[in-house]
Amino acid sequence: MTERTFTFPRYEMAVPILGMQERHLKIIVEELPCQVVSRGDTLQLKGDDEIVNQFWRVLEELVFLYNESSAITEQQIRMAVRMVKSGKADLLHTMFEDTINVTVKGRMITPKTEGQKVYVDSIRRNTITFGIGPAGTGKTFLAVALAAFYLKNRDVERIILTRPAVEAGEKLGYLPGDLKEKVDPYLRPLYDALNDMFGLEQVDRFMLRGIIEVAPLAYMRGRTLENAFIILDEAQNTTPEQMKMFLTRLGNNSKMVINGDRTQIDLQGRMVSGLIEAEHVLTGLAGISMVHFTDADVVRHDLVSKIIRAYERYEVKRTGRDLNKPLTKQKKEKPDKTDKNHKEAMQDEQVKQSEIPVLTVDTPQEEGR
Repeated sequence: MTERTFTFPRYEMAVPILGMQERHLKIIVEELPCQVVSRGDTLQLKGDDEIVNQFWRVLEELVFLYNESSAITEQQIRMAVRMVKSGKADLLHTMFEDTINVTVKGRMITPKTEGQKVYVDSIRRNTITFGIGPAGTGKTFLAVALAAFYLKNRDVERIILTRPAVEAGEKLGYLPGDLKEKVDPYLRPLYDALNDMFGLEQVDRFMLRGIIEVAPLAYMRGRTLENAFIILDEAQNTTPEQMKMFLTRLGNNSKMVINGDRTQIDLQGRMVSGLIEAEHVLTGLAGISMVHFTDADVVRHDLVSKIIRAYERYEVKRTGRDLNKPLTKQKKEKPDKTDKNHKEAMQDEQVKQSEIPVLTVDTPQEEGR
């Protein structure tokens, strides 16, 4: 049994860190149960040695985060607790000192979760990075923020943003206009991220000059994309042919980021997702990285993480597969055969991961090797 007293460096830190009506403090106690007495800017801790020391370290890290951002969110509280418990507290400093870019309004963009930090570092190190995981993990926004940084720094000459012309439960054929005009409304998240980085007027100027291009995936065919930062969004809705076509557009001095969520495939019938096939085929190739996000990386409302976890449990029970885990690390679990309500759904499932053929591809050798 250990007793320790923690005093905040400044009295005014206590309320924003502990939360209104000590809401944040209650979250910490749920994860690190010990006796806590709060008096003004002082906390008296009593409990198991390891728990009390971890609690103390969480408070130290929250003071650091508050000094960096002048605000503390519930998500930051949960992240600090999670990383201290897993022995990765030092990574918090690295994350919040890593400024990816600055928005036109002066807001610094930094990784908010461990998964985001891994993703950002992977994009910097590798030519092609796959960001695979649930919605709300910041994949698109961070990729655009990095693309904007590379453009501002003149490491690339242009930014190309694209996505396939497939949307959940919707037919695009009836919409007016050509393919680009039909798909344009679905590219709104990409435009929003660009506007945050450059401002609306600058984005318009860049698009007129061809420095920024936002277009459907079909427009990439037959091109070689050099000196560019290229982002493919909603990659789970590509076919294998489209994914291969896109990847082989890569030119000199370019980077590619491919983002997708394996749980939101909208392809018709039993068509295989190009994202899933690419993970089978390309994992392990030098210069290509696969980054997997989890519900712990969701940066939206905390309830979103709970919703994602609930669907993951349901999917594992129904199919025996966790679609948010790397395919190479999964072991096939037996689905719940007593769940009669879903027998037909299992038979007609859009993509059965265990049935995906392992393809053999010839990898071209680099010149001079």
